[in-house]
Amino acid sequence: MALFGFSFPLVFLLLSCFTTLLLCNANAFPGHYHNPIQRHRHRHPRFASHNYRDALTKSILFFEGQRSGKLPSNQRISWRRDSGLSDGSALHVDLVGGYYDAGDNVKFGFPMAFTTTMLSWSVIEFGGLMKGELQNAKEAIRWATDYLLKATAHPGTIYVQVGDANKDHACWERPEDMDTPRSVFKIDQNTPGSEVAAETAAALAAASLVFRRSDPTYSKLLARRAISVFEFADKHRGAYSTGLKKYVCPFYCDYSGFQDELLWAAAWLQKATKNPAYLNYIQANGQILGAAEFDNTFGWDNKHVGARILLSKAFLIQKVRSLHDYKGHADSFICSIIPGASYSSAQYTPGGLLFKMNDSNMQYVTSTSFLLLSYAKYLTTARQVVNCGGTAITPRRLRAIAKRQVDYLLGDNPLRCPTWWVMAQGTHKGFTTGGHPCRPLPHTQPRSNALPGSV
Repeated sequence: MALFGFSFPLVFLLLSCFTTLLLCNANAFPGHYHNPIQRHRHRHPRFASHNYRDALTKSILFFEGQRSGKLPSNQRISWRRDSGLSDGSALHVDLVGGYYDAGDNVKFGFPMAFTTTMLSWSVIEFGGLMKGELQNAKEAIRWATDYLLKATAHPGTIYVQVGDANKDHACWERPEDMDTPRSVFKIDQNTPGSEVAAETAAALAAASLVFRRSDPTYSKLLARRAISVFEFADKHRGAYSTGLKKYVCPFYCDYSGFQDELLWAAAWLQKATKNPAYLNYIQANGQILGAAEFDNTFGWDNKHVGARILLSKAFLIQKVRSLHDYKGHADSFICSIIPGASYSSAQYTPGGLLFKMNDSNMQYVTSTSFLLLSYAKYLTTARQVVNCGGTAITPRRLRAIAKRQVDYLLGDNPLRCPTWWVMAQGTHKGFTTGGHPCRPLPHTQPRSNALPGSV
């Protein structure tokens, strides 16, 4: 079973794939400085160009393969069936729906909420580029938010997990056939979980923006619930991996603390509601919540960098002057990522891939690429650049770096191997694994139950 679930890096590959549609004419890295990417910029003929639209389609389709609950009539992954129809019954609540995490049958609320936040952010920023896939992306978001509304339906309680991962991971089986316990785990004032509660609030707030025009009633419901869930997260502070450690660790343990989620959620609520109370909260609590602490890792556990980029947009675009410092914090992050720039602390592999961690590195590659693309958009609108030790880093440069990372994932790498395996792009022989070093285990039957877009 995968330790880190479906959200990572698939969701960010999705985001990067369609944002990369903007980048077809972006120049590669300028040659006036030494960097580990420039030396290894291989051009592999079979992967010289990529079908980003096909990648986007398959990436969104992947989420349908992860659905739990009663499947709709327009379900496109036809080999999946209804499952988990009694989820929540152990505590007499309805927790049917949502997404399974990975190859397992557990529904982890923490990463599911983060996935929802990021899918929503992608639609907010780049939905206009998605064309025919926009509705599918919105349906993927709504499948999650419908579940999160159920998980937060009882004031003072949030249901954060269905399934005991320790038992589930000992038995690999289809969700339609699962017979492991569907245990339900919750947080409340006695067993707080500020990180998962705040992330849930962020997800609901971000999604409320997605549906503001197309379904205003649903949007208002999401916003109201986000407000109450955030109040709970802030009032009853504590880490869910303390009270529920036996069940959530090491799978989705809270390693970075809950402060980043509180800042992240407040940023989304400020954006979604325009209520000055959230701006006041950010100003009053930003330092305590780690706004100025240096880190350049963004993922399901640590949201500080994402909050800085999001709040810098309010400064750059909405001209919220009180958030000036977040532009500086965001710039510091950018300078730490740029190869060869002053204050750069990022590592890249000889083939040019951003390297953050030994385990599940691709999630950080794709999440970082998304932040680079988003910040490039904000800088372009504001007609600004990033100053890294006297060197001006332009939005075009950020786009080029992000494009290089996405293309690496899609096959522009020393192995000439896409990092997503099942039903890769198109039917071209270059996108099959038969002649690659990444050959799968031998099999003689066609993949009748293929899962498009899996990583």
